[in-house]
Amino acid sequence: MFPEQGPIGIFDSGYGGLTIFEKIAEALPAYDYIYLGDNARTPYGPRSFEVVYQFTRQAVHKLFEEGCQLVILACNTASAKALRTIQQQDLPHWDASKRVLGVIRPTIEYLDTISKTKHVGILGTIGTIASQSYELEIEKMYPHIQVSGEACPMWVPLVENKEYNSPGADYFIQQHINHILNIDPEIDTLVLGCTHYPLLKDKIANYISDKIQLFEQGDYVADRLIDYLHRHPEMDARLTKSGSRRFQTTESATKFAETASVFLNKEIEVEQVVIDNE
Repeated sequence: MFPEQGPIGIFDSGYGGLTIFEKIAEALPAYDYIYLGDNARTPYGPRSFEVVYQFTRQAVHKLFEEGCQLVILACNTASAKALRTIQQQDLPHWDASKRVLGVIRPTIEYLDTISKTKHVGILGTIGTIASQSYELEIEKMYPHIQVSGEACPMWVPLVENKEYNSPGADYFIQQHINHILNIDPEIDTLVLGCTHYPLLKDKIANYISDKIQLFEQGDYVADRLIDYLHRHPEMDARLTKSGSRRFQTTESATKFAETASVFLNKEIEVEQVVIDNE
């Protein structure tokens, strides 16, 4: 049904997954990649579990049709609301040799080493925080770590509207940082649990002490992907390696290319695609 060799697919509801793509492509430059942003239906954060699952399922199927052998859900909301169902219900039906991986588990695997106080804060979208996916995964792996979540619904619009360096951004950032640190003053690690948030890192740093570490996902997800491919040489052998990069969006290719330059610091060519309701 699907091609037996092809690139790594990286999916996000919009632009934020480019921060994950950049780190993965930097760590594994020889591999081929297709990045797909579902910009026509973003944001995913406020949507229901069922809608996020259906949208993510359609996008993953599209990437498989394009030849991808392995798809990374570079979206915390999709990882929280859709990953497990796709892995358990859809992959066996589509093609049991394909794989779909998320960004939440690779992120938390390092938390116990990084946090000294064992008090961790998660900054994310409404959907990610409401799912409690971070709390549940951390409880399984590190039950001694105390977790507090903070939904930051205005942060993604600030980034996507290129307002992340504006004075107005300070209000929304300070509001949420103060709130989560008031809930748990012992937090020493704040996880940027949305792929847009690294662009707000400098602003966030203004409202935390130097004893608190901001934890970005990209490097850790890339590191865990390298480890995964080492442990699964059969998958690595199916991934094509010519160094190609393709970027796709479900909305305007011109708009995506313009905004993507903010994340990647370079110009890219973008294809507009349609995701079928398979």
